[in-house]
Amino acid sequence: MCLENALEPQVIGRKYIRLYSPRESEALYPHSTHLLHNTSQVDVESPDLERFPRFAEAPFLSCVLCPGEVLFIPAKCWHYVSALDLSFSVSFWWS
Repeated sequence: MCLENALEPQVIGRKYIRLYSPRESEALYPHSTHLLHNTSQVDVESPDLERFPRFAEAPFLSCVLCPGEVLFIPAKCWHYVSALDLSFSVSFWWS
């Protein structure tokens, strides 16, 4: 989760991106420590649904970001990113 708005322009390669609403925070099981409070404990690619059962019900939006495309990620929106190819993007954050 990013606490600021972000733009994610994709320069080279493709990335798979999932976005979760801040309302889904409990289902994403954030770490309890201050340092990792904006990071989920769930492995999105292989979730342990016995440990994190609510994760399976958390709705999300997903896309594949291709070169030349830009994604807007609203502040406090949880996001998961996985490179599908050798890739490069440039992130811009602002309040």
